[in-house]
Amino acid sequence: MGSLRLTLCTGLLVCAAGLSGLSPAAARAADGQGVTVTPASPPAGSVVALRVSGCSGTTGTAVSTAFVSDARLGGTGGDLTGQAQVRSTIGAGTYDVRVTCAGTAVTGSVAVVARSSSGLDVPGLLPASPVAPVHAGGGGTAPLASVESRSAGPDTAQAVTGLLLAAFAAAAVGLLRARRGRGSR
Repeated sequence: MGSLRLTLCTGLLVCAAGLSGLSPAAARAADGQGVTVTPASPPAGSVVALRVSGCSGTTGTAVSTAFVSDARLGGTGGDLTGQAQVRSTIGAGTYDVRVTCAGTAVTGSVAVVARSSSGLDVPGLLPASPVAPVHAGGGGTAPLASVESRSAGPDTAQAVTGLLLAAFAAAAVGLLRARRGRGSR
């Protein structure tokens, strides 16, 4: 019974720690109305996903000085989704996002981070387009086509396996003929 109590207490602590770390936009979304931007801190020039909850309509428009253009949103049941491109020339900072839908306005924010010189700002986030030439070396068949990888023939284990399979097949054919020969008499 002690391990069950420990498991429950640990679960409650994890839930409490997770809820205390909510961003203001996520807290508003938990209340039924808000704007969520993913990733939460995009680099300049990247594409973000927008999710808006609390809209009574099926379409909406997200406007921000951080975006290249207004983002069209769509959805049902009060949840709208869409994408927006962050300006590549914008500086780091927090920018307001205003969504209008069915005569109501929902607000949120996006925290843009500075773009690094390599173009890769967030670890694990790949750029939208290639930043270097792609090596196109023939795929997985290239080693098979090279002269060095060809062998002269089967090795000993492969030869023995082949002979055993041939012997088994010959024995099966012989047994089948013997049975058919007995059945016709």
